[in-house]
Amino acid sequence: MGGRRGRLISASDRELAIQLIKEAVQARAREFKACEELGISQRTLKRWKKSGLEDQRPYAKHPEPKSKLSEEEVQVILDITNEKEFQSLPPSQIVPILADRGVYLASESTFYRVLRKYGRQYHPGRSNKPVRKQLSTHVADGPNQIWMWDITWLPGPVKGMYYYLYLILDLYSCKVIAWEIWLEESAENASQLVRRAVLAENIGKKEQPLVLHSDNGSPMKGATLLETLYFLGIKPSRSRPRVSNDNPYAESIFRTCKYCPNYPLKGFGSLEEARSWTLTFVRWYNNDHRHSGLNFLTPAQRHNGEDQAIFEQRTKVYEDFKAAHPERWKGRKTRDWSLNKEVWLNPEHQVADSQTEANSL
Repeated sequence: MGGRRGRLISASDRELAIQLIKEAVQARAREFKACEELGISQRTLKRWKKSGLEDQRPYAKHPEPKSKLSEEEVQVILDITNEKEFQSLPPSQIVPILADRGVYLASESTFYRVLRKYGRQYHPGRSNKPVRKQLSTHVADGPNQIWMWDITWLPGPVKGMYYYLYLILDLYSCKVIAWEIWLEESAENASQLVRRAVLAENIGKKEQPLVLHSDNGSPMKGATLLETLYFLGIKPSRSRPRVSNDNPYAESIFRTCKYCPNYPLKGFGSLEEARSWTLTFVRWYNNDHRHSGLNFLTPAQRHNGEDQAIFEQRTKVYEDFKAAHPERWKGRKTRDWSLNKEVWLNPEHQVADSQTEANSL
């Protein structure tokens, strides 16, 4: 009859089962055998006779799980995500920001679950899901060891007119070291930008020379730039020929730039306007942007060596909350707030090269 666990049996079916078993017993059958024929146990039969024919399981009261958020806690999450400061940020950035302020409300997954439940989850940008493609040669364990630079075009006031954004990025911290916008691509402009970057970071000649990585564009290989690098004690590095993604960090920041909500899709009205907008973007990127690749530090925090203190503070916030509400974790560890000490430019390729070299020995 289907007395299997979880299935609801109607009152009429229960009444029929009781009647059939009763008739079978009167015909000198054994009760437990009659129950087996109908797919129920004798205990189930006794319960039906005692508690009535209607299934009581739909009316059972189950205690709320201790880890469930209260209505007040849910409302606090909704209010926080609706504040102007956070309304355009995903939970993956909101949670670390709150942790830096000594506040823990819930995990990122709980934030996402609450937002989905109330129809507040959406992707504000225009980008598709990123695809990771990495291939590599250099490694940094501190700032100002590996720089990457590239040039991208910015739309001008009329179709076919462009401004050229030159930008240098630090591999270890992802901080924008220097940038400038010019009307043309040239090795002379690149040389001037490198000099500015060296002055800004107070870089002197080191035993282990600073590496400047780029792609194979003509400004990157110009004699003026190469002479400047030699004079400053900087080692040039370039992507492999016909490989478009050997400089992924530089490409990534240009993507971040052009997918900003306030990026002028119809173009910049003038060179001064382009420089003013880029200055605002770089200040935001270095000092306010919680970088997912940095475990939601800002590039400036990582570059200035503030990461350890910040991660210790976040860990303390989590541990304190766990101690007060252990039921929310159910024996699990708190979130790992740390970063690798080494940062590779295209690590997958480096691993493959190491394996090939080992196999050849």
